[in-house]
Amino acid sequence: MRPRPVAFPDYPRTVSSVTAVEPEPYLRRAAREGAARAGIPITVVDGLAEALPLPDASVDAVVATLVLCSVPDQDRALREVRRVLRPGGRLCFLEHVRAATPGARRVQRLLDATIGPRLLGGCHSGRDTLAAIEAAGFALDPVERFLFPRARTPVSSHVRGEARPA
Repeated sequence: MRPRPVAFPDYPRTVSSVTAVEPEPYLRRAAREGAARAGIPITVVDGLAEALPLPDASVDAVVATLVLCSVPDQDRALREVRRVLRPGGRLCFLEHVRAATPGARRVQRLLDATIGPRLLGGCHSGRDTLAAIEAAGFALDPVERFLFPRARTPVSSHVRGEARPA
C-alpha cells in the first residue's frame, strides 16, 4: 500500500530549511513525498528522537507533534532536543497528555499498561509530558490544554505550547 504524503505545515518565511526525523520507513516515505511538495527545503532523515542525527546547537526550533507521547525514552528524547537547540531555541509541541480527572487517568494507565501502545503506534496517553519537559530543563511558555476529539477518550487530552531551555 502506498503511503499518503505527509502535509507539512506552512512555515513562516523566516524558515530557510527543515530537517524531519522519522524512524518508521513507511512514514518516512510519506514524509518525503510531502516534503517534495512543500514550499521550503525539507530533508527527511532516518533517526530516533532519542539519538537525533544532528550536530550540537544546530537548530533554532524543534517541532514535536505526537512524538513525546510515543517515544520509548521520553527523558532521553528531551535531552536530545536540548542538545541540538541553539541558544535561544525553542521546543514547539502538540502532545497527548495525562487526563485531568482521576477516573480518566486510571483508564489511561490501564490502556498504557496493556494494548494501548501496540494499537496506537507506541503512544502512552497517560504520560505527564509537561512535567517531563520541565524536568529536562525547559521553561514552559503558556500552554493550551484541550480535548480532541471533544468526546472524552483515553487519548483526547492534549496540550500545545512552547518551551525554551531554562
